[in-house]
Amino acid sequence: MRTFTFRNSKQTYTGIPIIVANMDTVGTFEMAQVMTKYAMFTAIHKHYSLEQWELFASNHPECLEHVAVSSGSGMSDFEKMTRIIEAIPLIKYICLDVANGYSEYFVEFVKAVRIRFPKHTIMAGNVVTGEMVEELILSGADIIKVGIGPGSVCTTRIKTGVGYPQLSAVIECADSAHGLKGHIISDGGCSCPGDVAKAFGAGADFVMLGGMFAGHDQCAGEIIEKNGKKVKLFYGMSSDTAMKKHVGGVAEYRYQLHSEFWHRIKFHSSSSLIFGCCPWQQIAEI
Repeated sequence: MRTFTFRNSKQTYTGIPIIVANMDTVGTFEMAQVMTKYAMFTAIHKHYSLEQWELFASNHPECLEHVAVSSGSGMSDFEKMTRIIEAIPLIKYICLDVANGYSEYFVEFVKAVRIRFPKHTIMAGNVVTGEMVEELILSGADIIKVGIGPGSVCTTRIKTGVGYPQLSAVIECADSAHGLKGHIISDGGCSCPGDVAKAFGAGADFVMLGGMFAGHDQCAGEIIEKNGKKVKLFYGMSSDTAMKKHVGGVAEYRYQLHSEFWHRIKFHSSSSLIFGCCPWQQIAEI
């Protein structure tokens, strides 16, 4: 367990700093229920309705300390996020998520969210350089999401040539954030427990995972059968699949389906490897 006090919101959070990514097949209410039992965090995807949020908050109030409401940078996203937070005051965390945080518009959006929600902890990204980390922190963000292109189903580097090696990005961005008493999330690039440990060793305060959770029962990917095995669909949130699903916009990415029993045993085993073999004091020394 670690305890963080955030620069701008002044809030304090205690938990294991693993975050489920705010992807529509992974960042689900069902995942939040399981993660909360382990004192871990879930960035809930932005496609749940206000009514669904209200039902979740009513049935599982214990989870609200360990979840963030997610939003894009559009006005409709902002209005929906505002309605959710006003309806559920116990929500303390906001995740502002865009594929590329390098725009004046996004910086201004972060400033606007900070003005509207001065006491909430704001996660914002994604970026990969120290200068942009500093810009977003000074604009009101508390935790910066670091990573462009490293995700297991991300094709940004292939399609556009834009990206940054994740370990290098984390090292650079952590140094910039910590100099301002801010924090970072290493978002993407982890396919095994060892990658998670490396992210912490490079200076990440939190590590966000999508693909490593994608096959579990609590995830919402469609279950299909391929070569005699059950698999769940998993895709990036800027993919054709996601665009068609949410905005009418195809590659299908598959993770093998695991049972809830596998999830619980494997999760405990993986967490033991990550946190048992490399204590926090040693990670800080690294």
